[in-house]
Amino acid sequence: MKILVTGADGFIGSHLTEALVTQGYDVRAFVYYNSFNSWGWLDQSPLEIKKNLDVFAGDIRDPYGVKEAMKGCTHVLNLAALIAIPYSYHSPDTYVDTNIKGTLNIIQAARDLNVEKVVHTSTSEVYGTALYIPIDEEHPLQGQSPYSATKIGADQMAMSFHRSFDTPVSIIRPFNTYGPRQSARAVIPTIISQLASGKTTIKLGAIRPTRDFNYVKDTVSGFISVMESSKSVGEVINIGSNYEVSIGETAEMIADIMGVNLTIETDEQRLRPEKSEVERLWAENKKAKELLGWAPKFGGKDGFRNGLEETIEWFTNSKNLAQYKADVYNI
Repeated sequence: MKILVTGADGFIGSHLTEALVTQGYDVRAFVYYNSFNSWGWLDQSPLEIKKNLDVFAGDIRDPYGVKEAMKGCTHVLNLAALIAIPYSYHSPDTYVDTNIKGTLNIIQAARDLNVEKVVHTSTSEVYGTALYIPIDEEHPLQGQSPYSATKIGADQMAMSFHRSFDTPVSIIRPFNTYGPRQSARAVIPTIISQLASGKTTIKLGAIRPTRDFNYVKDTVSGFISVMESSKSVGEVINIGSNYEVSIGETAEMIADIMGVNLTIETDEQRLRPEKSEVERLWAENKKAKELLGWAPKFGGKDGFRNGLEETIEWFTNSKNLAQYKADVYNI
């Protein structure tokens, strides 16, 4: 097996790439081309990881580079995407190019090159606000932001190739992944980085919505399970903890772990438009358990707290915290 990981320089992608190399897989890491020759978070990977990586710098939006990167690969794990919801409000065209056209480039090349499997990354945001709970894979899709709309389009494009040409596509649908290296545009790093920088009054958007937070180690094991299982072809599979918690409760748990008396201020610029806010997410993960034998190791309240403790330990390292701008709203 030769595995291509797109988006390998990002938050989840770097953790996934490291796990695959550690497990002995032959990995090609597709990173976003830049003139600094930066490999993103992979720059901070242990030397033994980097020595065993085949790195390809390119752009998911370019079909020629994508096809070149995929040559000789048997499996493709497609994580490359634009994911920030606020940024999608004012720059939606970039999301169409990256998320939809980028996915098309991957699956068209997979068809041409007879790749054995493509694991395409979806998101729980495609479900919108829960119409029923827990949310299973049959839940209606609701594009409540330009971001989620493009992810719905990307998912449908990927699955259309499976239905039309029998391209071996699996769709993994992670719920709200968190952990070390995550961008401060996400709520958990936002909370931790503000508290770690000495603030006790922090700025957040809406704290009423609920999420199903999935620790990055569980998300990574979900990707590997989907990749390795022959039963996953043609399937959409939720990867979530099956534990619902509000943003406000999450902030209180983080403050408790960090030993801080917390005050929350609502920052208007962090609020989504009313009809765009996803009010409730709660994953049904039964399909992953039955089809893949996957189950979260950081599930439930205790598991969530354990994941937060590991995340806080990483963020409160001064070297790591210095890479974040706690006093700036990051979209």
